[in-house]
Amino acid sequence: MDGVPEPHIGWTFLTNHARVLAAIADNQSARIRDIAAHCRLTERAVQKIIADLEHEGYLSHTREGRGNTYRIDPTKVLRHPTEAGLGLTVAALLSLLAQDEADRTDQPGRQHATVEHA
Repeated sequence: MDGVPEPHIGWTFLTNHARVLAAIADNQSARIRDIAAHCRLTERAVQKIIADLEHEGYLSHTREGRGNTYRIDPTKVLRHPTEAGLGLTVAALLSLLAQDEADRTDQPGRQHATVEHA
């Protein structure tokens, strides 16, 4: 099965939805193929996750040529009752993930895509 990532066994700290959202925040015009490779998911899984995120209002897209440009709503509160009760937003989650990614790269001054406010 060429192009299908190896499945991960065991639990992880982040859901695939969070991983896809972070990948989109890093590159808002990324192709599904690239998001899938980055997240080690199938393209079909990424399509389903993007549909979930759009259905719940966390993400929207506009068609530009043959690709999409995604827009994240940073004001949306995270879904789990614990985080929702604390008012934790997508922006807070993404800022943590972006900081972690910046800390791990050896590229000084690397900039991440910004999350637009509604």
